[in-house]
Amino acid sequence: MSQNNMSIIDHIEELRKRLVIIVVFFVLAVIASFFISQPLIKLIQHASAAQDITMNAFRVTDPFKVFLQMTFVLAFILTSPVILYQLWAFISPGLLEKERKATLSYIPVSVFLFLAGVLFSYFILFPFVIRFMLGLSSNMEIQTTIGINEYFQFLFQITVPFGVLFQLPVVILFLTRLGIVTPMFLVQIRKYAYFILLVIAAFITPPDLISHMMVTVPLLILYEISIWISKVGYKKAQASAAESDED
Repeated sequence: MSQNNMSIIDHIEELRKRLVIIVVFFVLAVIASFFISQPLIKLIQHASAAQDITMNAFRVTDPFKVFLQMTFVLAFILTSPVILYQLWAFISPGLLEKERKATLSYIPVSVFLFLAGVLFSYFILFPFVIRFMLGLSSNMEIQTTIGINEYFQFLFQITVPFGVLFQLPVVILFLTRLGIVTPMFLVQIRKYAYFILLVIAAFITPPDLISHMMVTVPLLILYEISIWISKVGYKKAQASAAESDED
């Protein structure tokens, strides 16, 4: 059934079916993550960023809380391709055949960019921030006692949002192919977008200039890449529209 011939009830039923599939896969991912979480937590504790840190549990439930947090984060990452595919499957009936094929290819790219953002923030940004904070404590002659719950919360606070922000080029290209945004519009709002990215970077990083710039600069570069990708997508969309008019 095409998107145009579907009633509101059909849309709701289709959405319900997609959500059920996502929930089922998420539950399976949670079960799988139960077996991965503990080894991964141990690996992170012995990583270079945590070499000089003794992690403490200030509450009896802290280790279990960290275990659950890691489990659900892993489950979300494992389920993300399914979420993206179900989203594509829900909106694809309203797209042209060429648009369906083009947007389907965004899914592996989106997953790759998310993982790239997480790895970039974990291996480059996170160790720098930890060293900066410990160095600041040392200079102020403060004995730092780090709780494992606070450590992993801080880790997730930096890595997961950065992985989401790395989706910017794919999101922009998707919106361009749907005709919602144009490269001209992105250029027009550039200064406002820069300001928003600066604010987002301030929320992700600690209040020091170097950490802030380490997040802001990649985000600004991503925005410029998004404009360039939008121009390519816009030209292809215009060419597809011209072909459709000729047919």
